[in-house]
Amino acid sequence: MLKAIPLVLLCLCSATLYAQVLDADVQRPGGQTGAPGRVLNRGTVNRDTSNIGFQQRDDLKDSITISFRYLDSTRRNPIDSSIHNFDTYFSIPTHHQHLGNNGSATQSLIFNPYKKEGFDAGFHAYDIYTFKPEETKIYRTTRPFSMLGYQLASGKEQMLQAMHTQNPRPNINFGFDYRLISAPGFFVAQNTNHNNYRLFGHYQGKRKRYNGTLVLTGNTLRASQNGGITADTVLKDPNRTDRFSVPVNFGNNSGFRTNPFATTVNTGITYKQFNALLRQSWDIGQRDSIAINDSTTEYLFYPRLRIQHTIQYNTQTYRYRDVYADSAIYSNWYDITLDGPQDTFQLFEGWKILSNDLSVITFPDAKNAAQFLQLGATYESIRGDLPTGDEKLFNIIAHGEYRNRTRNKKWDMLLKGRLYVAGFNNGDYMVQGSLNRYLNKQWGNIQLHFQNVNRSPSLIFNAASAFNLTGATGFNKENHIIMGATATNPRFTLGISSHIIANYLYFSGYKQPEQSADLIQVFQVSAARKTRLSKKWFLYSDVTLQQAGAESPVKVPLLYTRNRLAFEGTFFKNLNLSTGLEVRYYTPYTADNFSPVISQFSVQDTFQIRNRPDVAAYLHFRIKSFTGYIRAENLNTMSFENGFGFTHNNFSSPHYPTPGLIIRFGIRWWFVN
Repeated sequence: MLKAIPLVLLCLCSATLYAQVLDADVQRPGGQTGAPGRVLNRGTVNRDTSNIGFQQRDDLKDSITISFRYLDSTRRNPIDSSIHNFDTYFSIPTHHQHLGNNGSATQSLIFNPYKKEGFDAGFHAYDIYTFKPEETKIYRTTRPFSMLGYQLASGKEQMLQAMHTQNPRPNINFGFDYRLISAPGFFVAQNTNHNNYRLFGHYQGKRKRYNGTLVLTGNTLRASQNGGITADTVLKDPNRTDRFSVPVNFGNNSGFRTNPFATTVNTGITYKQFNALLRQSWDIGQRDSIAINDSTTEYLFYPRLRIQHTIQYNTQTYRYRDVYADSAIYSNWYDITLDGPQDTFQLFEGWKILSNDLSVITFPDAKNAAQFLQLGATYESIRGDLPTGDEKLFNIIAHGEYRNRTRNKKWDMLLKGRLYVAGFNNGDYMVQGSLNRYLNKQWGNIQLHFQNVNRSPSLIFNAASAFNLTGATGFNKENHIIMGATATNPRFTLGISSHIIANYLYFSGYKQPEQSADLIQVFQVSAARKTRLSKKWFLYSDVTLQQAGAESPVKVPLLYTRNRLAFEGTFFKNLNLSTGLEVRYYTPYTADNFSPVISQFSVQDTFQIRNRPDVAAYLHFRIKSFTGYIRAENLNTMSFENGFGFTHNNFSSPHYPTPGLIIRFGIRWWFVN
């Protein structure tokens, strides 16, 4: 944290000195995302005393045009300036359930299993907090653009975000993203501290034949684990309204401190990830140029063939450490015998992955870069640092992709596949297809999609893993089939999907890996709609129905819904306002337990979650480029038992209560330099 402070202060000072304001019409009608509008100076003072006054500036000179595309996409997107959805600002999506505070392990309430083929260590409870190379945004901007965000909440919880990007030349873009999450939590041994950074750069040759992209990402995740509270009835004790006095299973003797800058984890996990990706390509095709004036020429290039090379290096380390391990709990939960009644216990494993990919891409239509055929091969070298010694693995992967987004933007077709032809994950494959048709402004888009993934068990299901405490191994490959359709238009979004899974892998108890012998089917229907109730009142509704077999190890709520009653509009010319009530509800279900040592959610059948609806009051606003929000969350925990207070806690997992009232305040500021 201390190392990051000088960088953040430098960005803040430089951005403030040269900041200009954005027009208030950034948000498009209906709350849709939009690009920042024109940026204007208020005028420049003429320092010539013989002619005191203001000089008229050229509006175009002081304006910004900014858009981005994702690393593996050609589609350009505008910056999201909407204010009605809190998911834009917060690290945890609304449809995820966390274990008690920002930075803790999460699980989606809407069934969405991990379904990526190939090598996987198996740790995904903290995935939403990581920066991933494939989510990198490559910008195109006419002016340097920065964003600073800060959030402060009850319990000394903090979140800091910073972003900057610029094009010093039209063919060069670079920038960085940074995020810090620090949350001491509301119960003992619940503190989290996550640091994420991303550096990115893109270069295109003057003649537009060469392209190079570099992406560096780093994630350091620290989260204490308390194993849940010892007894749920303790929450009703009038002498324990201060939740730090509630006894927990792990970490009671860890010397807990509510310092938000403390990064030490005495009982919990420390995960570190680093990824470096360099992609270079050279195009063969038709050259052209346009003479702008006598001294300036705009070069054009229409590619027909592209040679693309991608090299990627990834390191991952996973550590669990308990310096005050209770021998009785470790014996009862994990069958682990410690040397004394209280001892130090830890697990560790690390991986280094180097991959080289060579691809050939052809463009049937020289003037449509969104229509192409790609064929390639990847060699992947994997080295593991395990308790049993060093492990050396490899994979050889063949892949192909056909994409065709027509120039009239009415049809968009994707066919994609990968096959592991040799190596540790031999036989893994992924086949994916989608067809999108734009109808008109009234009826919007209709999309059909299909995916079939055959994947090896994650390494945590292998006896070689330090976190496989039973030594169980020999599981079959999982096979996922997902198919469905989505309709999107200005009035509503409607989706239907079906998951069919063979050889589904999961954990039971606190450590036991299992594989289902039955075919698992999960059916989902979802809908989203924005309804205008009056001139300024709106109702945002999101509903998902999902059904899994009663005997299935997949446990999900039958109904999940999120509704926002909002008063919205533009006032005093520049004030965009969205305020109201937000309610999230899901039906009772047997939520998965959480195993702190292996950081896995595990299936259980005895404890059913029956929560009150989660209720929050909020005020979100934007004035030009400044956005602020104030929220009062968990109003549903209000109770008059033993006096007035917010002590009627909901539960996210067995014996994991969520907090009482949380007041959250935050700002986000965009700067154009």
